[in-house]
Amino acid sequence: MAWDPRIEPWLDRYPALRAIGHTPLVPVDVFREELPDVEVFAKMECLNPGGSLKDRPVLRMVVGALVDGRLRPGKTILDSSSGNAGIAYAMVGRMIGWPVEIVIPDNASAERKKRMRAHGARLVTTDALLGYDEALREVARRARADPDRYFFCDQYSNDDNWRAHYETTAEEILEQTGGRLTHVVAGVGTGGTITGLGRRLKKHDPRIRFVCILPEAFPGVEGLKPLGRPQDIVPAILDQSVIDERVPVTVDETYAMCQRLAAAGFFVGQSSGAYLAGVEHVARRERQGRFVTLFNDLGERYFSTRLWDA
Repeated sequence: MAWDPRIEPWLDRYPALRAIGHTPLVPVDVFREELPDVEVFAKMECLNPGGSLKDRPVLRMVVGALVDGRLRPGKTILDSSSGNAGIAYAMVGRMIGWPVEIVIPDNASAERKKRMRAHGARLVTTDALLGYDEALREVARRARADPDRYFFCDQYSNDDNWRAHYETTAEEILEQTGGRLTHVVAGVGTGGTITGLGRRLKKHDPRIRFVCILPEAFPGVEGLKPLGRPQDIVPAILDQSVIDERVPVTVDETYAMCQRLAAAGFFVGQSSGAYLAGVEHVARRERQGRFVTLFNDLGERYFSTRLWDA
C-alpha cells in the first residue's frame, strides 16, 4: 500500500497516522456448509485506529488539503457525517492540531457522538426524520454562510475520498487475494468506497462484479444511503458505471446477519451486516464465486441502538 507521495512528509511528521490502513483480509465461513463452492472474505476496516473504514479517506482528504493549501491556519474543518467519518475527522484533526465541526443526524448512535466529542469535535445535530440528506443541506448552508471560518471538506464531492480507496484499499485487496476474486459487495455512503474499489479492481479484471447494497430509507442502516427515491441526494463522486447490480436489503436482514456474525466471532456494525446479507443474496443465486466485502466498523458503536436487543 502506498499513499500519494505528496502526503508522505505529513505522515512522517505525524507518524500515528501510519496506523491507518494495512488491515487484514479474513475468511468468513458462515455460508460454508450450505454453499461449499462460495468463498467469502472480509476486509477488516473496523481495525483502523478510528474504528472504521472512514479513516482512509479522511486522512487523504485532510492531508491533501494541507498539501495544496486549501486548509490553512485559522480554519475549522467542517463536514457532515453519519458518525464514522466524523470520528475520523475528529481523531485526525486532534492529531494535527486543527479544530473540527461535524453536522450529524440526531439519531446517530450515542457511542459515535461520544467518541467525536472525546477528540474535541463540535457537533451540530439535524432532525433525523428529515433523513441524512438534511445534514448535507445544513453543512452546505454553514459553509456558504461563513467561508472565512470553515474549510468544507465535502466528502461527497471530494475526489481524494475515492482516491484513498483506489490507492490503498484496492491495492491491499489485490495483494491479499492474489488478484483472484469474482465479486465485491459494498454500499454507498459517500460513494468513495465503491468508486475507488470499482475503478481499480475493474482495471485489474473487468469481469469482477460490483454489487451495491440498497438499504431501506427508514429506519435505514447507519452510514448507507438508500438512493431509491427521486429526492435522494446522489453523491457527486459516485461512479455508477462500476456498479453491476443493486441488491435491496432490509433492516431486519441486516440485524439478523449482525447477530449471526457475532455468533461466528465477528462483532461488527450495521453496514457490515447489510453487506454480508447482500453477499448471501448473490451467493445463493450464483452458488459459486470468490466474494470480497468489508467490515466497516465494530458492533460496540451500536450498543445504544436496537441492533443488539435480540
